[in-house]
Amino acid sequence: MNSKVKLGISFAIILGVIVSSNPNFNWSFLSGQDPNPDKTVSQDNSLESETLNLGFFPNLNHAQVIIGIGNGNFNKSLTSNEEHKNITFNPHVFSSGPSLMNALYSGQLDVAYVGPDSIIDGYILFGGNEFRIISGASSGGASFVVRNDLGIETVDDLGGKKFATPQLGNTQDVALRSYLVDNGYNTVDNGGNVTVVALEPGDIVSQFKNKEIDGAWVPEPVTTILTEQANGKVFVDERDLWPDGKFVTTNIIVRTDYLSENPDVIKKLLEAHVDETLWINEKLTKTNNIEVDNNNDEEAKPVSAAFNKGLMNITGKTFPDNLLKEALSRIDFTFDPFSNTLVNITEDANDLGFISMKSDWNKELLKLYDLTLLNEVLSENGLEKIKSFNLSK
Repeated sequence: MNSKVKLGISFAIILGVIVSSNPNFNWSFLSGQDPNPDKTVSQDNSLESETLNLGFFPNLNHAQVIIGIGNGNFNKSLTSNEEHKNITFNPHVFSSGPSLMNALYSGQLDVAYVGPDSIIDGYILFGGNEFRIISGASSGGASFVVRNDLGIETVDDLGGKKFATPQLGNTQDVALRSYLVDNGYNTVDNGGNVTVVALEPGDIVSQFKNKEIDGAWVPEPVTTILTEQANGKVFVDERDLWPDGKFVTTNIIVRTDYLSENPDVIKKLLEAHVDETLWINEKLTKTNNIEVDNNNDEEAKPVSAAFNKGLMNITGKTFPDNLLKEALSRIDFTFDPFSNTLVNITEDANDLGFISMKSDWNKELLKLYDLTLLNEVLSENGLEKIKSFNLSK
């Protein structure tokens, strides 16, 4: 992997990414600063015999759990047999990785949908015995968008420009700075002629529209907002910087003790996750295309409707269908955790000095994966099992 690929993402993946064209939309929520974070979604439960506490973000790349909560399939799957008919399923909404991981380690959560940043941070802080990665959930969903009116066509046109990222040192910030360096540029703070600033997502959109910045490296759906509402165009789709266009955006993790004590419950959860993933991909046959076919509207509508139904239950807001369709085209929904890319991300963060890893850390990191139950579910669905890990890039 070349340096562009290496720095494509480091140890922070995708901010909160739910948006509405409603002028009352809470932009602080989009940036992971919801004033009422870490909420429990109400469920109709009775006679608790077991409990599954699941954490997630109200993000587009967590679509399976949001849809599965909205249509009741997660709860139905978990209570589908006599042994677990009285299980209590408690979904919890979080707005930041640290608060979610703290809840997991304190025992308040059992399972969570998380990004590589949370996995790596958890591994560094707590070691490799506290949790296991049991499935993938999504890949992709970040792009470098530039203003159409500037005539930026090649990397030769980037000099003297001002670009934004959602946060200093976050995934998109590292990706943008790396891309610039790899193409012969330096930022102004390093003696170069390109300015990079950190802005909240709402400020990125407004400054992009007002021509105060020339571009931004952002996650979905901000990419789509800039292209659909602010005369922007995708200059770099980050998938193009990765082999096969695949890299981990979201995985599912579980506390090791809960997995050991409740494998049947976790398997039921994975059955629901796989079902929702298959359904989404059946409807979004062109999800991984950069250009969305105008005739693909009908395929996207069921997913948009299901996502918005779940999102409305969680946040009280929905996402405009046309923007949702475009944003969905840049995210791949999967059960493959793309373990190699997590190894690459961690190695690159280590090489850059963001983290400090001991020798043989890569082998230790791969011990976090336990795909036994996932592969059982895949096999029962007639699907190919996730292959063994490969440490080579």
